[in-house]
Amino acid sequence: MAAMQRHQKLVLAIAVLASFVAFLDGSVINVALPAIMRDLGGGLGTQQWVVDAYLITLGSLILLAGSLSDLFGRIVILRTGLIAFGIASLLCAIAPTAEILIFARGLQGVGGALLVPSSLALIISNFHGAEQAKAIGQWTGFTSVAFITGPLIGGLFVDLLSWRYVFAINVIPIAVTLVLLGVLGQKDERRKDVAIDIPGAILGIAGLGLPVFALIENGTYGWGSPIIWGTLTVGILALGAFVWRERVARQPMLPLELFRVRNFSAGNIATAFVYGAISIGGFLLVIFLQQIGGYKATFAGLATLPVTIISILLSSTVGSLAGKYGPRLFMTIGPLIAGVGFLYYVFFTSANPFYWTEVLPGVLLFGLGMTITVAPLTSAILGAIDERQAGIGSAVNNAVSRVAGLITTAMIGLIIGAQLDVGGFRRGMLVTAVLLFVGAIVSFVGIQNLKRPAAEALTPATAPLK
Repeated sequence: MAAMQRHQKLVLAIAVLASFVAFLDGSVINVALPAIMRDLGGGLGTQQWVVDAYLITLGSLILLAGSLSDLFGRIVILRTGLIAFGIASLLCAIAPTAEILIFARGLQGVGGALLVPSSLALIISNFHGAEQAKAIGQWTGFTSVAFITGPLIGGLFVDLLSWRYVFAINVIPIAVTLVLLGVLGQKDERRKDVAIDIPGAILGIAGLGLPVFALIENGTYGWGSPIIWGTLTVGILALGAFVWRERVARQPMLPLELFRVRNFSAGNIATAFVYGAISIGGFLLVIFLQQIGGYKATFAGLATLPVTIISILLSSTVGSLAGKYGPRLFMTIGPLIAGVGFLYYVFFTSANPFYWTEVLPGVLLFGLGMTITVAPLTSAILGAIDERQAGIGSAVNNAVSRVAGLITTAMIGLIIGAQLDVGGFRRGMLVTAVLLFVGAIVSFVGIQNLKRPAAEALTPATAPLK
C-alpha cells in the first residue's frame, strides 16, 4: 500500500480531532452530572435534560447535516461545526444556572451534528480503495481513545478542579483543528442540485423534542396537565407528519426506501433497542456509583474502563469472524451476554457496592457482549445497501442510536421514580437487560447472513459514530 500523502495525513488528523471532540464530550458528561447538580441545583429531571438537550439537536439535525455538506461544502460545514461546538462548550463552562447549561448543551448538539458526519465524509472523499479502509480504521482507533480517556479526564477534573473544565478543555482540540484546516487549504466541493428539507427538519425536531419534554416533565406537572398531554400529542402528530414529509419530499433527509432492505431495517430496529439500553444503563450506573455508592467521580469514570479495553482487544477479531460466518449469530449472542451483565446488578448490587464483586462482573459481561455486537451490527446494516448509499446509511444508523438514547433517557424518571435509590437502580438495570434481550431477538429473527465476496466486506470501523 502506498505511503499516505501529506494532504491525506492532514485530512486524517482533522477528521480524528473533529470527531474526538464530540466523542469526548459524550463520554464525560455522565461522570460530571452529580457535581453539576450539586453546584447548579436540580434533580433527576435536570440531569436528564443536560443529557437529552444535546441528543435532541444532534439526533434531529445529523441527517440534515449531510445535505448541508453537499450544498455548502464539507470543509465549510466542518469549520462551522467546530466554531459552534467551541462557543457552546465555553457557554457550558461558564453557565451560571442549570437552564443556561441545558441551552448550551443544545447548541453543542448542533455543532456535533455538523462535526461527526462531515469528518467521516472528508476521509471518504480523500481516500479510496484499500487506503480508505485503512484510514477509516485509523480514525476508529484514534477516536476510541476518547472513550478511554473521557471518563478518566472527566473524573479528575471533577475531583481536583471543577466540572466546568470538562467543557472548557474542548477549546484546545477545536483550535488545533481549525489551524490544520487552514494549513490543508483544500478546495471545497459543492453540489448545485441539493435542496434542504427545511420542513422535514422542523417536523423532526418537534417530533423528537416535544414527546421528550412530556416524558421528562410529567413528574413535575402530572399526566393530567395540558402541558404534558398537549405537548405529547403535538409531538406525536409532528412525528407522523415527518414520516409523511419524507415520503413525498424530492430530497428527503431520511430516504425511507432504505428500510425496504431487510438487514437495514432489522439492523436499525436492533440498534434502537441496544443503544437505548446502553443509554439507560450507562446513565444510571455512573450516577448510582457516585450518589448512592459514594464513589469519587474519578473512580466512577474508571469503573467502566474495561468495556473499552475489551473492545480494543477483541473488536478486530470479532469483525473478522463476523465477516466469515455472517453477523446474525454475533448480533444475537452479543446483546444476550450484555443483558446478563446488567441483570447481574439486579440481584447482586447493594447500597455500598464493592467494585470487584458487585460492579466489575457486570461491566465485563457488558463489555464482552457489546464488543461481539457492534462490529457485526454496523457491517450488517451498511453491507446490505449499495456502497454509494453508505454515507446516508451510516448517518441514519447514527441518528437511530442517538434518538433511541434520547427517548430512553427521557423515560428514566418513569422507571426509577423522582429520586435514584437502590430499588430504582435495580429496576433500571432490569429494563436495560430486557431491551438488550429484545435486541437479540430482533437480530435472530430479522438479520440474514448475506453471501458476499470477501473483498467486498465493509469495515466495521464506523461503529464509534454511536
